[in-house]
Amino acid sequence: MKLRAIVVEKAIIPRLAAGTRDEAIAELLDAIVAAGAIDAGLRDEYLKAVIKREKRGSTGVGQGVAIPHVKAPGLASLAVAVGVSDPGLDFNALDRQPVHLVFLVLSPEERPEEHLDAMQVIFTTLGQPQFRRFLRQATSIADVVTLLEEADASHPVR
Repeated sequence: MKLRAIVVEKAIIPRLAAGTRDEAIAELLDAIVAAGAIDAGLRDEYLKAVIKREKRGSTGVGQGVAIPHVKAPGLASLAVAVGVSDPGLDFNALDRQPVHLVFLVLSPEERPEEHLDAMQVIFTTLGQPQFRRFLRQATSIADVVTLLEEADASHPVR
């Protein structure tokens, strides 16, 4: 699975306006809706599901990264939004550090294997310090897309 295949380009926000975890999730979800990747009528339902998932345990995995995610009914396909927060957000991360990189993952409930594949490729890529550093420095959607393409090219077997 390739990052470029799952990240919705119009749902890349190189400078999140959000100041809180929930605002960041809503901002990224709104970008996915605006891109036409999910039905606008399901936006509130998905937002509640992602926030509920966060309350069960933080998706702030450490090293400035959070991967809020949910398997939801009614999704035609996997949709991922990417946001960068310069000041950082409190995601109650495992290392207690602010989160600067947020990947919101919405997966079809009926295809859990796709969800696992997406999470694996995102974790693998975000596990690379150089990728995280360059992504934090990205100032445009084009910058982020280039980084995603480079990450895909460096892992051709995914």
